[in-house]
Amino acid sequence: MKTAIVILNWNGQKLLEQFLPSIVNFSANEAEIYVADNASTDSSINYIKEFYPAVKIVQNVVNGGYAKGYNDALQSINADIYCLINSDVEVTENWLSPIIDVFKSDEKTAIIQPKILDYKDKTKFEYAGAAGGFVDLYGYPYCRGRVFNHLEKDNNQFNDISEIFWASGACFFIRSQVYHQLNGFDEDYFAHQEEIDLCWRTQNIGYKVKYVGMSTVFHVGGATLQETNPHKTYLNFRNSLLNIVKNVPKKWFLFVVFSRLILDGIAGIKFLIELRPIHTWSILKAHLSFYKNFFKFLGKRRKLQKKQDYNLHTSIVWQYFFLGRKKFENLK
Repeated sequence: MKTAIVILNWNGQKLLEQFLPSIVNFSANEAEIYVADNASTDSSINYIKEFYPAVKIVQNVVNGGYAKGYNDALQSINADIYCLINSDVEVTENWLSPIIDVFKSDEKTAIIQPKILDYKDKTKFEYAGAAGGFVDLYGYPYCRGRVFNHLEKDNNQFNDISEIFWASGACFFIRSQVYHQLNGFDEDYFAHQEEIDLCWRTQNIGYKVKYVGMSTVFHVGGATLQETNPHKTYLNFRNSLLNIVKNVPKKWFLFVVFSRLILDGIAGIKFLIELRPIHTWSILKAHLSFYKNFFKFLGKRRKLQKKQDYNLHTSIVWQYFFLGRKKFENLK
């Protein structure tokens, strides 16, 4: 089973200097390693050529973000399995084998993520993916090991192989055949939550998404956009709404859309109370973009078969903020 590890880079020489060594040291005998460069203007490419000549380079013409960046690069990479990994991820010894074994043992498994721990505090799960993701009825994403901003300690509670709803784009394994069958990521997302959409569509055509806890990586998180960055707020709110329009089943569609508009309004008020009005403005911009793209995504929706049972827990907002349930095991 031929595996290609593809690191998306944009002006990230310092990150490559720090994290590329672990990928080369622990992966070179099991996979081909690529850097997909999103039209960087720093000396990233020269650095790779000088210090890691065995690493292959795919140079994209423009910086199209995460979605277009990978879509462009993967057109020219031949492999059975793509591992799409952020440039701020440190991998560990024997991280690939458990994942490849699951792909080999179950042909209906199309997407896998490893355990993702916080590089800055390796005892805790990391925000972007933790031990595998889900979405609630209203389209809010959460993870085993991370509900909103609460991060659990890794006490081996998720050292399992488990079916999940979405895998993190920070370290995202996918069968190439499925990736190309679905035309890859939706480029209208640019960045953030496009992996949730792709996982949703993958399940719509009968494949499974899994988490493999015997494989561990450490993710810095926020190396491209900090958690407090208002543009990240904009992308997360907008793209979550677009996921709803594109994927939520018909029986819940209108209820979920109107409920989310109200809940997002409450979130905007919360940011104002916290004296963070720039994030309130980001939510307003997200909604304006959502209205602009509504009918376009409604058109995409008509092409999709809908997965009916996507919500493991009905309302994460209610359970987290009102009932104080912050651990995955406590959710009802």
